Amino acid sequence: MAHIEDRWFKPRKDADGHFVLDAKGRKVLEPTSRHRKGDRYRVRYVDPFGNEKSRSFPDGRKRAADAFLVEVESTKMRGAYVDPDAGRVMFREYAENFIRTHAVDESTRQNLESRVRKHLYPYFGHRQIKAISPGVVREWNHEGADGLADSSHGLVFASLKLILGAAVDDGRIPKNPCLAKSVKKPRVQATQVVPWEFARVRAVRAGLEERFRLMVDVGAGCGLRQGEIFGLAADDIDTEAGWIHVRRQVKLIRGGLAFGLPKNDRERRIPLSATIGRALLDYMATARYEPAEITLPWENPASDETRTASLVFTTKWRRAHNRNTFNHYIWRPALTAAGVVPGRTNGMHALRHFYASALLDAGENIKALSAYLGHHDPGFTLRTYTHLMPASEDRTRRAIEQLFSETPDRDGPGTAPEAA
Repeated sequence: MAHIEDRWFKPRKDADGHFVLDAKGRKVLEPTSRHRKGDRYRVRYVDPFGNEKSRSFPDGRKRAADAFLVEVESTKMRGAYVDPDAGRVMFREYAENFIRTHAVDESTRQNLESRVRKHLYPYFGHRQIKAISPGVVREWNHEGADGLADSSHGLVFASLKLILGAAVDDGRIPKNPCLAKSVKKPRVQATQVVPWEFARVRAVRAGLEERFRLMVDVGAGCGLRQGEIFGLAADDIDTEAGWIHVRRQVKLIRGGLAFGLPKNDRERRIPLSATIGRALLDYMATARYEPAEITLPWENPASDETRTASLVFTTKWRRAHNRNTFNHYIWRPALTAAGVVPGRTNGMHALRHFYASALLDAGENIKALSAYLGHHDPGFTLRTYTHLMPASEDRTRRAIEQLFSETPDRDGPGTAPEAA
């Protein structure tokens, strides 16, 4: 049975082995061999798995020992017991193991590891998991994330919540402090996408070497991500039916290249215009640009599993593109030549935004656009591009104007009253 043991004193016994009592019938205590050595009180209990556990408290902390015993027995009865010693692991040690075993692709793992090492270890790495209270998280939210952009702060907070959530699942801590009511999730101020004008698309295209110009057409005319353009193969193009099948991307992970599924691990198909389809066929029929058979590891550069694809777009040396090399030596000079300031908002991803704006301007619906872009949720597409949709007020005016302008002669709105 759970109890608190006083290791400094023990009941005195007489020669017959009976407890010696004082005038009030209480047991008389005498010092033990441990008197004034180490912690005085030891809480002893059995956990739900039948293991004997204990926790020691110093002299003067009897109330704390009582409270601990009550809490342990209460959590056992509620089925919410967490081993108090399990949370003593350091955040850094636990996070390293979590990142290593987390079931994600290597590209996502690399990004998670980078955020945690750079932004979480300096503040939480030296703390025990159980010592990370809602107050500590609030303090980090207020002070420790200084200098982070709102979007980056949100991603780092999500990483912290993910790791501490796993600690709850593993029985390390009873609750996730990031979910406490007093902890406010960082507000990410959404930045409105400003799509390129077609003139800019053409100018940047003209600044590229001929070998790379068709990439702009595929990005701006089909909405593929950069890695998906790099991973486009000859047999992914169906000009007769008018489709491009997005089946893979080229990933850069820890300095190595690998093929992998498109983002969100979903293949998709995109309507292919006849003009871009013919341009692709002509490009592949040109001797110096003909598709090249490329073999790369699958999903992880360290993997023994490989895939081979006849890539449409390759380097001059007929190798798969490395995004860092492409962005620095090919894309950046083209931006400069077109008078566009190089930067994050003017990366190759800007071609996807142009594609989305063009489709919305033409009246395409959000659900179809989301499918073509390969988004995980149409709601994300709506939040990203809603400001580019034609104003509903204008549509309303046009609809009502058309309706009433076509109304036959009769009494009703817009009909002048007859003279009395």
